[in-house]
Amino acid sequence: MNAPGPAAGASAVDTFDGQRRLLFGIAYRMLGSVQDAEDMVQETYLRWQQAPAGDVRNAKAYLSTIVTRLCIDQLRSARTQRETYTGPWLPEPLISEETLDMDEGLARADSLSMAFLVLLERLNPVERAAFLLRDVFDYEYAEIARAVDKTEANCRQMVRRARQRVAERRQRFEATPEQIASLAQRFLAATTNGDLDGLVALLSDDVTLWSDGGGKVAAALNPVYGPSKVARFFVGLGRKFPPHFSIRTARVNGGPGVIVYDREQPYAVICPEIVEGQVTAFRIVNNPDKLRRVPAG
Repeated sequence: MNAPGPAAGASAVDTFDGQRRLLFGIAYRMLGSVQDAEDMVQETYLRWQQAPAGDVRNAKAYLSTIVTRLCIDQLRSARTQRETYTGPWLPEPLISEETLDMDEGLARADSLSMAFLVLLERLNPVERAAFLLRDVFDYEYAEIARAVDKTEANCRQMVRRARQRVAERRQRFEATPEQIASLAQRFLAATTNGDLDGLVALLSDDVTLWSDGGGKVAAALNPVYGPSKVARFFVGLGRKFPPHFSIRTARVNGGPGVIVYDREQPYAVICPEIVEGQVTAFRIVNNPDKLRRVPAG
């Protein structure tokens, strides 16, 4: 018979809890879903309970391997679903409170951004795992090889290819909380007043907007390009705002964002990318299934 699993005692539960934030950080970046990431962490715990004690030499490596393999399997299934997804797919927003509680700054904030997570969709599940473990979580190639069941040489090749593919489109954006708060107020005033010229003045010439309603609520089914079209989109959106709406700024996926509320319930999360005082991109999540973990107003 196998010896009892490593979680047979209280100290082993503490060991798992000590790795929980890391496991969530890996799972969320792999899947782009808070719910799925939490499910993967819970399944990892169940398998940790059942593992023969002699199989566990290093708890961090063992648990990371489990959650990575679970996420690879989950992502393969999710990618099939995303091929038939209605409109653009965007990650489930991760609000600052969740980021602090679950991720504890384990990696750079830009590796949580929606722009970065969307870029990762260009990678297959194993490439994505290898790239994240190496470049975000700083694992050694030997550890990565065990986690994804490939040779170290293969992992080095995958990481190199992934870096190239991500770097082709990766940009860095930065805005202070004061800038995003000021821009949010100006944007709200221009949107609610139908001020097209005021909106256009806030947008870069190559601004692009993606809106994820998941086929459940009204949203743009294709990206919106250019300041005039994006401004008109927001004027139309402003007309559809619920009568008792309000907004607040928040840290969303490690960067500045805006949450729109209908009374106290989340209505939409807006993530702008700002360069030199102008918005270069918007990612709007109003799929209600992806707003369940957004804090109430």
